[in-house]
Amino acid sequence: MANPMGAISSYFSSIIMMVVLYLGRMGATHHSLHISEPERGTAFFIFGDSYFDVGNNNYINTSTLDQANFWPYGQSYFKSPTGRFSDGRLISDFIAEHANVPVPPPFLQPGNKQDYSNGANFASAGAGSLVETFEGAVIDLKTQLNNFKKLKTSLRNKLGYSKSDKILRSAVYLIGIGTNDYLSPFLTNSTVLSAYSPSQYVQMVIGNLTTVVQEMYKKGGRKFGFLNLGELGCLPALRMLNPPTKNGCLQEASKLAKLHNLELNNLLLGMHKRLEGFTYSLYDFNRSLKLRMNHLSRYGMH
Repeated sequence: MANPMGAISSYFSSIIMMVVLYLGRMGATHHSLHISEPERGTAFFIFGDSYFDVGNNNYINTSTLDQANFWPYGQSYFKSPTGRFSDGRLISDFIAEHANVPVPPPFLQPGNKQDYSNGANFASAGAGSLVETFEGAVIDLKTQLNNFKKLKTSLRNKLGYSKSDKILRSAVYLIGIGTNDYLSPFLTNSTVLSAYSPSQYVQMVIGNLTTVVQEMYKKGGRKFGFLNLGELGCLPALRMLNPPTKNGCLQEASKLAKLHNLELNNLLLGMHKRLEGFTYSLYDFNRSLKLRMNHLSRYGMH
């Protein structure tokens, strides 16, 4: 029988490499693969959807479709549900562990008395770059940004301007968003894909992401990590919508994800050129996922 932890370790190793390089003493650029010794005190701020949500949706008024605070979630590692959409840890948990920094707590957790100098997690399962994505049931990316701004104010009040600004400037900002923006039109009664061309819709999603990242940069953010999107049309929820005669996968969704990945790459290249000190790493989640789906035994799975 394959070792499941070995498979997990292999699955996340590349992502860990991507982000840990930013937790080191040396600055890194988008093409760097060097891992340096983690710098003590580096803060870790996380934004996104269910890939990164560690429990924020526990504290909002939403349905169980967007919550993971019940069994069997968490059973294989935490032994009880935490709000993570996993039976164990998430990508960000492995990154923090490997980088030897504290796992950032959910920002909305009541009674959290931390000063957030080590970071915070703002991610919300079901969230999108667009406010309209599952609106009212999740914490969209712009609202996550507003929560980050509240954190900055809190940090300044507790630590002073100089120390708090230094923390934010040296911090790592991990962002994974977009999946739900392209799932929701197919899973709801939305007519957005009739009103806009695929290119126009992707530009809307990327446009909102651009605005948020630029705001993070203005607030001090310089080191960023991003995940691109997998082949969304092959997700079970969308395969169910497609007749078996069409080979299962919903190609319209996969085409949107492919276009998103292209535009995301172009966006980050442009920001790296335009914004002084802006460094990033873009993890090819799409390629990684395909490798593991097509070569199960190579990665310890059967």
